[in-house]
Amino acid sequence: MTGQQASSGSPTRRILPVVLFNLLCYIDIGLPMAVIPVFVHQVLGYNTVLAGLAVSLQYLATFASRASAGRQADRHGAKPTVVVGLAVCTLSGAALLLSGVMLHFAALSIGLLILSRILLGVGESWTATGAIMWNIGRVGAARTAQVISWNGVTSYGGIALGAPVGQLLAGLPLPYGGLTVVGALSAALTLFGFVLARQYAPVPPVPGKGPPMPFRTVFMRVLPHGLVLACGSVGFGTISACLALFYAHNNWNGAAMALAGFGLTFMLMRFVFARQIDRRGGLVVAFVSLLVETLGLGVLWQCASPGGAALGAALTGAGFSLVFPAMGVLAVARVGPENRGAALGAFSVFLDIAVGLSGPLLGLVIQTLGYGALFVTSALFTLAGVGATIVLKFLSR
Repeated sequence: MTGQQASSGSPTRRILPVVLFNLLCYIDIGLPMAVIPVFVHQVLGYNTVLAGLAVSLQYLATFASRASAGRQADRHGAKPTVVVGLAVCTLSGAALLLSGVMLHFAALSIGLLILSRILLGVGESWTATGAIMWNIGRVGAARTAQVISWNGVTSYGGIALGAPVGQLLAGLPLPYGGLTVVGALSAALTLFGFVLARQYAPVPPVPGKGPPMPFRTVFMRVLPHGLVLACGSVGFGTISACLALFYAHNNWNGAAMALAGFGLTFMLMRFVFARQIDRRGGLVVAFVSLLVETLGLGVLWQCASPGGAALGAALTGAGFSLVFPAMGVLAVARVGPENRGAALGAFSVFLDIAVGLSGPLLGLVIQTLGYGALFVTSALFTLAGVGATIVLKFLSR
């Protein structure tokens, strides 16, 4: 696709058909998000550390597969990357369904659940990375921030859509538990996406001017901006892995709605303020965003009602919203276009590491120090991110 072709027509209209696949993937991620921690802890009888790990395994698997996703998109094209990612997500849904069927065999059920989470993590990295690269090819590299922003809107929009639906379905009085329906719906959605993606026209990979840059080199190029992303991602890890447990601990209803509030404020910020990245610069936007995220975690620390917790989650989502695109545009600019997929994968690794490790480690914090310490610990990480943006701004002068 030539630059003229890439820029013809409305960029948003060219982005939306492909970003749909990212939406389907993240609905799959949202569907079991409020269900899995409670299922592992209260139904299967395992502790909060394993409940947090069951959520975070997805992000560890995403981390492990980021490099392969980026290289696949750079060398073989974005469309095949998306197609494979959606196929793997479909297998994840099938494994989740079987985990629900084996409800009364705890060891087998948790094993199938772990398999589902690993497959979903791999599917996420391939689908999300491929969708971004596919759309950059469709609208041009100058609109990278817009592409990343739309991917984020559909990511957390998918979570916001999926979480309450998944919790509703999981409560159905079915012979094998509602988790079977959650798994069946997950598999069906991404199977639909897989069939549809195969019908779309691909974009060719960008021809390289030399041999591909080693992933370690790419990783070091994006390291400064990735560290900021990691600090902000701890707050997201707190919400995704521990918010449902926090509600259950306090005997509150509405965890799924609080997760939906996180996703909705995330989307709203992307729609309203994404253009500030180009106008004000990524570091300024990230600085303000991390301050808002810290405020949200502080509200969660002090809240004494489900409404207060929902407000804290919403503020955390609003703060985290622009951290990825603000830092991502700066990170991707540090390599040539032929290594863009690898740079995007390397940058995303920092989110995966932060979220993947935060689940079990924060579960350990809960077990030893309680939920107050959980939110304070997370807020300290986001404050560290604020400090890192100040350092990077100073060094860029």
